[in-house]
Amino acid sequence: MKLYLDTSTPVCVLRLDNKEYLAELGRDMAEKLHQFIADKLDENNITWQDISEITFMSGPGSFTGLRIGASVVNTIANELQIPLFDHHGKKHPIIIPDYGRPANISSPRK
Repeated sequence: MKLYLDTSTPVCVLRLDNKEYLAELGRDMAEKLHQFIADKLDENNITWQDISEITFMSGPGSFTGLRIGASVVNTIANELQIPLFDHHGKKHPIIIPDYGRPANISSPRK
């Protein structure tokens, strides 16, 4: 079973082989992403161990969304010892998000 995940926008895209699921997670992505994936696996009678590889839309996109998604796919791939690919098809030991530009971090006020 191939898992594809895109968290670059507030609408999360999950594909399990050829089935696609969308969820408007927005600012709740960190709290709800894992449960969203688990629910869709359960709906399809798939266990975590049935996942054979992961592809992640690594960017550009939302800074926070990409960080959350990369953390999730890196952890799953590491725990299951399965291959991890970016959306270009390149295999990686870990996914580093591509934000498309430098992070916009404000200077400290003090």
